[in-house]
Amino acid sequence: MSILWVVLGFILLVIGGEYLVRASVALSFKFNISKMVIGMTVVSFATSAPELLVSLQAALSGSPEIAINNVIGSNIANIGLVLGITALLGPIAVDQSFYKLNWPVMLLFSIVLYFFLKNDSTLDALEGGILFGGLVIFLIVLIRSAKKDAIPEEVDDKLATVSNFKILIWLAIGAAALYFGSEWLVDGSKTIARSIGVSEAIIGVSLIAIGTSVPELAASVIAAAKQEKAISLGNLIGSNIFNIASVLGLTAMVKPIQIRAYQILNNDIFWMLGFAAILLPMIFIPKQMQISRYKGLILVIGYAAFMVFIFTNK
Repeated sequence: MSILWVVLGFILLVIGGEYLVRASVALSFKFNISKMVIGMTVVSFATSAPELLVSLQAALSGSPEIAINNVIGSNIANIGLVLGITALLGPIAVDQSFYKLNWPVMLLFSIVLYFFLKNDSTLDALEGGILFGGLVIFLIVLIRSAKKDAIPEEVDDKLATVSNFKILIWLAIGAAALYFGSEWLVDGSKTIARSIGVSEAIIGVSLIAIGTSVPELAASVIAAAKQEKAISLGNLIGSNIFNIASVLGLTAMVKPIQIRAYQILNNDIFWMLGFAAILLPMIFIPKQMQISRYKGLILVIGYAAFMVFIFTNK
């Protein structure tokens, strides 16, 4: 039965990704802002909803390892697995906003999270509020700069005439499909994992993280297939920022998250920082402003190495 829920979850996540991409492109016309921003706001928020639900439920039920490692593992999966696979489908062009704003903010939030946790092994309500407040400031700066520097991009012209009502319906279908698909996938994965005796910390950073990253994978692969690479890259970077600032931020504001499994600070979070940091040299060496297929392969191999590491060091 667990396998059936996993399969149904995957199907719903693909459907949800399709509708979110349609709605995102249509919204880029309505608000006259770049597709990169739409990917980093609407799509990122919707695809981060599974992480928020899982982390809240885990924190409230006394499983802080799942709450923290769900986000850490999801951020690693977004870059190593999702971005890697998306790049394998075709090279991803990178614009200047990536290294001028988006990437630095993602790395900054990652580093701030590390120091908050390193300080007292707890993410309290004040620290959660700081993270969430930083997200609000980032979104304001992002949207203002995008409106000022908006650049026309090639998209499906038919989406320019889509009604507001239809966009809302697409967003609702996409969000609902992602929500239920992720729930079924995570529940099925947890049952399968526990049947083979895997700890909560490993479940959080591996199977649950992969499960809650499937919306990003579905949305990014579909966007890449439609040549909407701006949404593909923006969705992933934005999702990592949302995971730390909104998922952990809001969760900590509801209930402080205390770390009991110290391998999170000694190992897991350094993998997250490493995957975030490696993106900058990747877009410059050797071919500038592009994540090529072989760079995508490097990311996927790196993610595979991470999986081997956590399961062989349990």
